[in-house]
Amino acid sequence: MTEHHAITPRRVSFDWERTPLHWIPDEPTATHVINVLHLLLPAGERWFVKVFKEGLPLVTDPELLKDVKGFMGQEATHSVQHAYVLDHLAAQRLDTDAYTKHVEFLFRRILGETPPLGRVPAREWLLFRLSVIAAIEQFTAVLGDWVLAAEGLDEAGSDEVMLDLLRWHGAEEVEHRAVAFDMYQHCGGEGLPRYARRVAGMAVTAPVMLYMWAWGAGYLIRHDPRLAGGLRYSLGAHNRAVRKGLLPTWKELGSAVPRYLRRSYHPSQEGSMRRAVEYLATSPAARAAAGAIGRAAIA
Repeated sequence: MTEHHAITPRRVSFDWERTPLHWIPDEPTATHVINVLHLLLPAGERWFVKVFKEGLPLVTDPELLKDVKGFMGQEATHSVQHAYVLDHLAAQRLDTDAYTKHVEFLFRRILGETPPLGRVPAREWLLFRLSVIAAIEQFTAVLGDWVLAAEGLDEAGSDEVMLDLLRWHGAEEVEHRAVAFDMYQHCGGEGLPRYARRVAGMAVTAPVMLYMWAWGAGYLIRHDPRLAGGLRYSLGAHNRAVRKGLLPTWKELGSAVPRYLRRSYHPSQEGSMRRAVEYLATSPAARAAAGAIGRAAIA
């Protein structure tokens, strides 16, 4: 376990006026594979906050409660900022509504507060959804750590504002990497039943995320007005982007699952907190947010 790190929301903002549709120049596949984040996260992170709010009465540890509330604040901010990117895509004639309505259905209805078919006890359904969030957060921590170190994105001349959004978000994912796991472990009981539910959460999460990501990348490429139907998402193009350092490797993503399934695992072992904190100290958006808070305190 690492030294405790306070989880603090940051009121960031980004100016999308000059960000091109293909924000990684001449790399539409890599651009849109990463853009799937903007499709999934507005609804997904609102759902995180809602489920955690349901679980707050189960939290009896004061320090964990403080972390959970910080996590909720960060995730709410992430949701808003990624939703602004969807507006930016729509302004460039890439409408995402036909895809995001399915994402909304997934989180609001399938994973909503009411258990499916009413056959799962309400408390068990809440604990299962907490286990799903913990599993998702395993991947967001891996992706966050990857984007902080992805020199290939800099070398490709990626848009600076989009990189700052991704790295600010990635740094906060590393910063709060253990909160969802700790929340689940705290609320989920003891022994084998708690571990079995954690495994079930990952067993659902990993294939659904892979499917949604491939579907989302395909959707964005098909509907990209600059491509005019001249390109399709393909594994070959994806792997070429991986070799250029523009996307994480399959090994980096896939190895996150067996690590998570170890009985002794804890997310404090994931990624580099030092790298995350250092980026948050230099991020243009995070520094501007800190400056605004400081000026408001002085006024």
